[in-house]
Amino acid sequence: MTSWTRDASAPAGETPALRAYAGLERQGLAELHGPLAFVEGVAGIAFHDHVDLIGSDGVTRAGRVLATTERGAVIEVFASTDGLQLARSRLAFRGGALQFGVGPELLGRVFDGLGRPRDGLPPPACAERRAVDGMPINPCRREYPRDFLQTGISAIDALNSVVLGQKIPIFTESGLGHDELAMQIIRQARAPGVEKFAIVFAALGLPRDTADRYLDDFRGSGARGHLIAFLNLAGDATAERLLTPRLALTAAEYLAFDAGYHVLVVLHDITNYGEALREIAAARGEMPSRKGYPGYLYSDLASLFERAGRIEGRPGSLTQIPVVTLPSGDLSHPIPDLTGYVTEGQIVLDRELARRGITPPIAILTSLSRLMSDGIGEGRTRGDHRDIARRLYAAVARVERARGLAAIIGADELTEEERTYLRFGERYERELLSQRGDEERSIGETLDRALRVLGELRP
Repeated sequence: MTSWTRDASAPAGETPALRAYAGLERQGLAELHGPLAFVEGVAGIAFHDHVDLIGSDGVTRAGRVLATTERGAVIEVFASTDGLQLARSRLAFRGGALQFGVGPELLGRVFDGLGRPRDGLPPPACAERRAVDGMPINPCRREYPRDFLQTGISAIDALNSVVLGQKIPIFTESGLGHDELAMQIIRQARAPGVEKFAIVFAALGLPRDTADRYLDDFRGSGARGHLIAFLNLAGDATAERLLTPRLALTAAEYLAFDAGYHVLVVLHDITNYGEALREIAAARGEMPSRKGYPGYLYSDLASLFERAGRIEGRPGSLTQIPVVTLPSGDLSHPIPDLTGYVTEGQIVLDRELARRGITPPIAILTSLSRLMSDGIGEGRTRGDHRDIARRLYAAVARVERARGLAAIIGADELTEEERTYLRFGERYERELLSQRGDEERSIGETLDRALRVLGELRP
């Protein structure tokens, strides 16, 4: 038997028509299927409305309306539903979207995947509460990104330069050192000439030991003071993984567009996010698309990545570097494929470079930053940056051609010019591409190294 009751804790005030059930509770569920709760006899609620599921154990589990019909609704629950009893469970409809409290005290804090403090400290004071889905940026108010973001990593800064407000993913495979690369970027990233710089890190389904390594690195590097971390671990509820990046981006938007910070957001791992989305879609019985992923995977990923950018009249920016693990190294897999459609380039890690001991193993010819040409040059990096990058790209292409020929006919049969490019390739990888994890290079030092390496090609 089901019934409606009034929640005395609900805020008073005007209630829009679509929020008619705000502050009301529903006793009893029709069905539970994994992270989904089904309720009947409900009308007037809206898509993505905040709902709390209270079990007979007294534990409150956050959720949101995933679908509505004339007969009832489907609730997505961001916690485990194991052990819940249908008749003794209650749904409390909050009458609005899921919100997260934002404010300057977020800096230096660590939260779990649902935005609850994970560092043993009390919840930070918030200036206001905002919907985690964010507000779309008016295309007419978007400002074109043009300011250089220095990562301190030569392979990125010289040849795949990132600009403030860009979204550029790291495509990787298991065992290629992407965790070390992400940690190095978080430690070293800065916007030259900018004082207000912050980093937001979101772990999506990472193993506990990997997340602990990140936290230890944050503490040891001194980055903790200007960083906010959200940790959804591999053992946490799958549905929670869909909420974590939205919490992180809500905090980042406040810092960027209200507090005037230039914010770098690192989302790791987007593949785990896509797997969670596929699991929820399967639980709903949706018709699968490519490799079982839902047909709306593209628009869902876009709802995350398009929150990056700059807004006209606002001093800050929001830059995204999502980490995408390629299943079986397949660049055509739906997650990296669709990520590439939304983002502005990619940084690709290569297994062959890793085998040769090159770290970070960034494959220059398959990597690309589409906004690079607008963020480098006189007044941003150095006047000769574009020329150096063009010469390096051309030379590396010749190196790959010479190596291919050497593999077929042998190095002794190559021309002197081709052997020169082989020597250049070894020096380029050893002196410019390869870099220690604790080594930070300014853009000036990187370009000077590149010029010295290019000197190998002089007649």
